[in-house]
Amino acid sequence: MEGRFKGLLVPMLTPFDATGQVDTYRAVQFGKDLLEVGVTGLALFGTTSEGQSLGVQERTDTMDALIAGGIPAEKLMVGTGSCALPDAIHMSREAVDRNCGGVLMLPPFFYKAVSDEGIFRFLAEVIEGVGNAALNIYLYHIPPVAHVGFNVELVARLVEQFPSLVVGLKNSSDDHNYSIALRESAPSLDVFSGSEDYLLDTLKIGGVGCISATGNVNARRIVDLYRNFEMPEAEKLQENLSVIRAIFKKRPMIPALKATVSKNYEHPQWLAVRPPLEELPLEDGDAIFEELATNNFYADQLFAVAG
Repeated sequence: MEGRFKGLLVPMLTPFDATGQVDTYRAVQFGKDLLEVGVTGLALFGTTSEGQSLGVQERTDTMDALIAGGIPAEKLMVGTGSCALPDAIHMSREAVDRNCGGVLMLPPFFYKAVSDEGIFRFLAEVIEGVGNAALNIYLYHIPPVAHVGFNVELVARLVEQFPSLVVGLKNSSDDHNYSIALRESAPSLDVFSGSEDYLLDTLKIGGVGCISATGNVNARRIVDLYRNFEMPEAEKLQENLSVIRAIFKKRPMIPALKATVSKNYEHPQWLAVRPPLEELPLEDGDAIFEELATNNFYADQLFAVAG
């Protein structure tokens, strides 16, 4: 549908300053660099952004800083999911009030043995509480981390009940069959893969793109596949993406990505993560850089930003 997200959205890493606070100046610069190389949107405050380690006011302030810094609000998909219903309503309303392109909604994930009805009621109350037809909800399905997900039947019910509000889903389950089932049961839903490993397969079934952590460091290549997925070279492009993704998957993803961005910007503060996460040991960072170099990651100038 016109105006909705598609292509590569990057769940942007959150930089912290020496005091442990969000460094909004570097966040603005990084966001602009990502958009410059063809990223169609920035997904804020999800897993890769350490969103659940940020307070509600911190997230609001960061969102405001990005918009004030020149990043268009319509390019932002704001993570607003929370275990606390009032927080989810508040963050979603703040995003809509700023004309952000959409919100990325986790299910309430603390209580694990909850029913589809309970999750449905949570989403319905968020929608009622926001009370704005401009709300675009993208469901965030990530059972490997949240251990609570959106069953296909539940998604279909949400889309049927709120067809103009529940518009998309990020599938971070590592199960492509789930995306296939969604396309069959809720064909109007915009399906994103949560990893570029599944980008080509997702596009082939009518999905619209991916929202991938490694877009923070490999955006150009991912955008290249998105733009050329119907071309003969698409399979090779997909294979190359998966080789790079595998380098990061075998390590703690967020610290590994921050180590790579730190090297690119030559700024050691990019290494900082918020507890309980820990920075990547220097020797692990060196190993990543060697593996990336072996795969011509720097030589072909396809790194996400210019440095």
